[in-house]
Amino acid sequence: MDPDRVLEGLDPEQTQAARALRGPVCILAGAGTGKTRAITHRIAHAVASGVVGEQQVLAVTFTVRAAGEMRGRLRGLGAPRVQARTFHAAAMRQLSYFWPQVIGGPLPTLIDSKIKAVARAAHSVGLQPDRTGLRDLASEIEWAKVTQVRPTDYDKAVTKAGRQSPMPAGEVARVFEAYEELRREHNLLDFESMLELTAGMITEYPAIAQRVRDQYRYFVVDEFQDVNPLQKLLLDAWLGDRDDLCVVGDPSQTIYSFAGATPGYLTGFAARYPHATVVELVRDYRSTPQVVRVANHVIGQARGTTGHLTLQAQRPDGPDPIYQEYDDEPAEATGVARKISLLIEQGVPASEIAVLVRTNSQSAAYEQALSDEGVPFTVRGTTRFFERPEIKQAVHTLRGARHGAAGEDDEPLVRTVRQLLGPLGLTDQAPEGRQARERWESLSALSQLAEDMAAVPGPDGGSATMAHFVEELDARMATEHAPGFEGVTIASLHSAKGLEWDAVFLVGLTEGMMPIVYAETDEQVEEERRLFYVGVTRARRDLSMSWSLARSPGGRRTRKPSRFLDGLRPASPSTSGRRAERRRGPVRCRVCGVTLADAAERKLGRCLGCPSSYDEALLERMREWRRDSARERKVPAYVVFTDATLQAIAEQEPSSLAQLSAVSGVGQAKLDRYGEAVLALVAGADPADVLERSEPGGGAEGGTDAEDGEEPIDG
Repeated sequence: MDPDRVLEGLDPEQTQAARALRGPVCILAGAGTGKTRAITHRIAHAVASGVVGEQQVLAVTFTVRAAGEMRGRLRGLGAPRVQARTFHAAAMRQLSYFWPQVIGGPLPTLIDSKIKAVARAAHSVGLQPDRTGLRDLASEIEWAKVTQVRPTDYDKAVTKAGRQSPMPAGEVARVFEAYEELRREHNLLDFESMLELTAGMITEYPAIAQRVRDQYRYFVVDEFQDVNPLQKLLLDAWLGDRDDLCVVGDPSQTIYSFAGATPGYLTGFAARYPHATVVELVRDYRSTPQVVRVANHVIGQARGTTGHLTLQAQRPDGPDPIYQEYDDEPAEATGVARKISLLIEQGVPASEIAVLVRTNSQSAAYEQALSDEGVPFTVRGTTRFFERPEIKQAVHTLRGARHGAAGEDDEPLVRTVRQLLGPLGLTDQAPEGRQARERWESLSALSQLAEDMAAVPGPDGGSATMAHFVEELDARMATEHAPGFEGVTIASLHSAKGLEWDAVFLVGLTEGMMPIVYAETDEQVEEERRLFYVGVTRARRDLSMSWSLARSPGGRRTRKPSRFLDGLRPASPSTSGRRAERRRGPVRCRVCGVTLADAAERKLGRCLGCPSSYDEALLERMREWRRDSARERKVPAYVVFTDATLQAIAEQEPSSLAQLSAVSGVGQAKLDRYGEAVLALVAGADPADVLERSEPGGGAEGGTDAEDGEEPIDG
């Protein structure tokens, strides 16, 4: 390929980077500035110019997805044989090749579960932590190994780093030492040891070093701000005394310091290589000027770090970001779900919308709210709330208490729930250790649900009981359905890095959540700021930021918006969402008259325990019609109407579009698409005759839906 043709279509800064073919090169690339384009064109240009052979290039990434994307682009640029791998994949390949020559015998077995090995090590020193504790121990051992800390030095190292150990440092060190002994005794290899052994072989055996350096003469490392000391050790072994190294990264997106990453290797690159070519990519092709302004403001307030880039938007204007305050968390989740539903009605694909949360425990409310709106969704980087091990265990315990406890109605619900969840990890204060805190947050969400139920009368007018609580849990579990196709993404901020969407909703932006309450030092707070920056820069066009003043309806409104919003949100933040909620007023049970707090009850218009008669034949006709409509539109049945909405329609039997629109779950889009069909069904029409009255949705016929029409449709 003509070398000059490879450079076609690059902007001036990308071209400068692509033309820097020799020596150390540092590309500081802001979010959305085309860094992958720049480095792949640089590699292809070097190959086309004869500077280096294809198979002499090693491009290192941090994820398999990024490596695959890079290989695909290089194939399109005429360099299909360039090696693009993760650190671990490259190390494993070299270790497997040289092991028989250097060590001999069988290659160590890669550990399939570090937690199991840590459990054995802990048991050998007389400790028996629960699974959450084991996960925290495994994470702590990983941190120690990537930062090159030995068991004997762990106590001092964790103090020096200002790190919170998940258990007394001496106990962690004992488990760490036992784990390493176990690994060596059984010829086991973990990912950290893989990198260390590979670097050791290259360093200690000149012949191996020569062969590796003859093979790879040209190095490119993506996301260099995320490199940890162990990865840097291996990279230095690969390089030797050469300097044909190109690094790419963004200090503003350093969000893995807790795992040992340091941006110092990136920001200090020019000091280590004074003759390095440094290129800054600041033209943002991803986001609108409105989103870019927010991003620049957020990172511009950072303290104590250098190297932050000021992005220059290249896209046309878009809508202004939305700053929305809500009275409580359920109102926030409901409001966000309604905004998402409106975006979809306006033509934004569901797969181009994301809800980004700070912790896993926040996702449950948005899963429920999107289900209530009939919006399909997927969960990325988190485990759905009721599928989390601690929640499964908790629900099992609570069900057992409902069936086995005598006189439970005499005990206050909240006290009973907290007593039952205590042995599972629910303490008065959040524990140390990241995994333990996530478990605690999930259990706290169950405890809060009990408090919410206790605040309103039960179905019989008395206090809510354990039986009522378990019934509520069962109802919530029954309404969480994973879609069989791409929908709105619910993701943690950490797992969103490297991704982008047309519309992004950043939720729960309060002090204590963003920055997280555990961020106590200035360095930890600044990492939280960078995490928020990553969230903002995921949005191409629509950016919505929201927070709530209380956790539950009627709770004390003492929360404060995140400090990262200072200077961004209006001096008098919009309360239109709260006013809209007030105008609707409280929803009361049409049978007993009590105020309804639960989403499923509000949808039905009555307490779940209150009697209500409806025509079973009508409900069955609507289910049959919904199944056929879902097949025709090639969507899950619940996207047409959820079970709760169908039952509410069957109970209320609306005779006009106005009455139908008053049923919760029937928005304007569904009224337009299905209104006439539903009214015909209520009037007694046959489902087969009614189907053609629905607005055409297209799509090939799919499979049958399962029980209650709530499972995904195949196809």
